[in-house]
Amino acid sequence: MYHACLARVFEPLKPGMTVAEIVCCPDGHFRRVIYGLGPYIANYPEQCPKCDALPNDLDAPGARMRSHRKTDFLITCFDPGTLWDDFGIRSDVVPFTHDFLCAKIYELLSPDFLHQIIKGTFKDHLVEWVIQYLHETHSEVRALEIIADIDHRISAVLSFPGLRRFPDGHDFHQWTGDDSKALMKVYLAAIAGHVPSEMVKTILPFLDFCYLVRRNALTTNTLDSVDKALDRFHHCRDISITTGVRVNISLPRQHSMVHYRPSIILFGSPNGTCSSITESKHIKAVKEPWRRSSRYNALIQMLRVLTRLDRIATLRSIFTSQGMMEGSTSLYAAQTMRGELLQPPQPAEDDEDKDNGCDAPGPKSLASMELARTAQHGYPRDIAELAAHIQQPQFPELVRRFLYDQLNPNSDIPSTQIPLDSCPRVSVFLSAVARVYAPSELCGAGGMYRECIRANPNWRGQYPRYDTVFVVTDAPVAGMPGMAISRTLLFFSFTHGDFHYPCALLHWHRRLGHAPNDAMGMWVIAPEFERSGCRSLGVVQLDTIARGAHLLPVYGFAFLDEDFHFSYSLDLFRGFFVNHLPDHHTHEFLYGD
Repeated sequence: MYHACLARVFEPLKPGMTVAEIVCCPDGHFRRVIYGLGPYIANYPEQCPKCDALPNDLDAPGARMRSHRKTDFLITCFDPGTLWDDFGIRSDVVPFTHDFLCAKIYELLSPDFLHQIIKGTFKDHLVEWVIQYLHETHSEVRALEIIADIDHRISAVLSFPGLRRFPDGHDFHQWTGDDSKALMKVYLAAIAGHVPSEMVKTILPFLDFCYLVRRNALTTNTLDSVDKALDRFHHCRDISITTGVRVNISLPRQHSMVHYRPSIILFGSPNGTCSSITESKHIKAVKEPWRRSSRYNALIQMLRVLTRLDRIATLRSIFTSQGMMEGSTSLYAAQTMRGELLQPPQPAEDDEDKDNGCDAPGPKSLASMELARTAQHGYPRDIAELAAHIQQPQFPELVRRFLYDQLNPNSDIPSTQIPLDSCPRVSVFLSAVARVYAPSELCGAGGMYRECIRANPNWRGQYPRYDTVFVVTDAPVAGMPGMAISRTLLFFSFTHGDFHYPCALLHWHRRLGHAPNDAMGMWVIAPEFERSGCRSLGVVQLDTIARGAHLLPVYGFAFLDEDFHFSYSLDLFRGFFVNHLPDHHTHEFLYGD
């Protein structure tokens, strides 16, 4: 019935697939155009197989894309039971694209990133394989102890903007899509040391695959990286067979990863496109109107809310087109009284975005850092007193060196000769805001992404929070080799002469090795200390900070205490992985293609 209804709905489009229509194209030329149906979004269980690979060996090379003609031929040759068991075909279902010339459902099916990859391959396969391996390798008591420690490690993960924390680990009763997406960002470090490195290497290329296909724009190099990640995943996942977790691996949801590159070439970057987009519409259409209702005879109230919201949206678009949404209400009223109605802005003739249907957000910086709007009260303004207050006796010397380097970059005079009284009073801030251009994130207008970096000694009155950041040390060098990781201890600013200096006091961390860790695929760092045992500190100008960094502790083989609090992690652990998975921008920022 579903396919029959869709075929009836699209029936009026058939003439456009057979008779050419003369259309003015964006380049100004007139061409004959034949229309076709675009990508089709469906949940994993409702999707038909895209290729003719055998069910017991789905990833064998040589499989071809299915076609309506071949399916019709098989239906005439075999009984329904054989069709389903050997070919995955239901003889009683006729796809709605069957009678459309320019529509092949086997090509039109878009990837279901949520159900096939996130909840399917990661949650139902990889996570379950790890748990099953622990139960089969260890005794029941020992396996449960290790699983509990994995939960403790997950709960010890540091806070990061936009990253969900799991205070009780991953042992929750019902997984949502957001649960799976958040857990996959911190899972590698939690299982490292408890499972073979080959099992960690299996999950690593899978996560790289997820982040690569999720990018907003994919180049040929990116697609090649997708193929390499998929090949490594197929090679490494055999560890599940070697350890006895699986007898064979022929799983439809994992096989769907093979079809991502052809779909991307046909229809462009999916950028997270999946059936969850259409499923989420019920939040606006049902859940939010229900919350606004009295819960008694709610249907009429919900329909009234939806009707009014539609009218408000229509009115807003009309006001915007007439320039009435610019400025304040009082300004618009005054201009109306004077006969000076605001006119909608007209695009320039040479505007590059005029023909592509985009709302140009205007010039924007690709990255910027700025301190919080208001300085924090209760901190000394004098540098020496502030140093005693924050218990950092090196602070005055570091400020002197910083100021000297700013004023005399090529001088041979030691920075210690700059008198402290030349430094004015200092303002202290508890946070700074980083703005970066991150089109792969589903974020604000124009692809700008905003995160808050904190250096707060009493975050929410519970614990100190001193976030870690990327500091650009060699701008021309891309990725981690051109940056350092530091922990923010203080944000402050002062004015000297005619210049205002927003700065940060940092605790430096050093890289261990010249390449990422082989099993984890992440750079390893450690806090840096002087020979005297004091922390290696430095003062930098705020614009040298690129954005916040997320660190995962190197847990090793030791078990965490059950009552371990995540706020202790940066102080107690001596080694950290630089997590490239907290968001899509960080993955692209560190590794590019």
